[in-house]
Amino acid sequence: MKDIKKIVEERILILDGAMGTMLQRNKFTEEDFRGDRFKDWPVPVQGNNDLLSITQPEAIKEVHRLYFAAGADIVETNTFSGTTIAMADYEMEELVYELNYESAKIAKEVADEFTKKEPHKPRFVAGSIGPTNRTASMSPDVNDPGYRAVTFDELRIAYKLQVEALLDGGSDILLVETIFDTLNAKAALFAIEEVKDERGVDVPIMISGTITDASGRTLSGQTAEAFLISVSHIPMLSIGFNCALGANQLTPHLEVLAQKAEFGVSAHPNAGLPNAFGEYDETPEEMAEQIKEYMDKGLVNIIGGCCGTTPEHIYAIAELAKNYKPRTVGITV
Repeated sequence: MKDIKKIVEERILILDGAMGTMLQRNKFTEEDFRGDRFKDWPVPVQGNNDLLSITQPEAIKEVHRLYFAAGADIVETNTFSGTTIAMADYEMEELVYELNYESAKIAKEVADEFTKKEPHKPRFVAGSIGPTNRTASMSPDVNDPGYRAVTFDELRIAYKLQVEALLDGGSDILLVETIFDTLNAKAALFAIEEVKDERGVDVPIMISGTITDASGRTLSGQTAEAFLISVSHIPMLSIGFNCALGANQLTPHLEVLAQKAEFGVSAHPNAGLPNAFGEYDETPEEMAEQIKEYMDKGLVNIIGGCCGTTPEHIYAIAELAKNYKPRTVGITV
């Protein structure tokens, strides 16, 4: 298969859209989440989307198919919460390897299906590594600012298990995403480098932070440039931003990355900002119109969608991207 590092310099690659948004359409009940295997599980599991890779694998496959059919080059595995730390909420720490392995395997099967049909457009699987629900840089207790709910080493160990399973299942890329605390991300990147060394493999890495509000900083207080500097010791395929903001609000932060990053730049924004009901109203056409600015300015190499985006959004973005060249990797704009 053609090296993705080459392809990212030849054309703008399309990443998929939201998994959760698509799964919500199925209106899965507690029983659907449990399936037969977990019908007697002692705690509620509804909302544990990662579990659906085991209990509803066809639904997950269908989401991947829809995104590939819409024009995606890369789909993300259904593993955003696939660490022992995040799975502790459901008392499912023991299932972490299986969840990640099965999720990667499902995505890879669909990717291979599409690559076989269109060998000129190879499809890739990005193993999705989320931020966990704990932060290594900040205290969850306002009365005890020195307290930490998790250590760097605990994060490293949890991420290492996830990385091993994602690679065993067939992931082509590892995507450390929705980074609100760079120290958490550093633990994930440390774990990835450990696995790469142990296995003697080279895996392309995508890193994607999240700017949490109008201040233009991550939750742990970094600007776009500070975030870039603090992870640039890692060889990577791309760096970018996702989630929290719509496409418009991300533009100035992507401009910083595009000027200063020596590798590809990615973006997968939300479909606008959530409304009063937590839903996303931005249409595919509206979102594509905003993303056009990224392409007009030559800011991106990889583009997709986060919360609220659907195959329709990805199709609109993919059609637009056909008319543009990617940002020149390693050269400032």
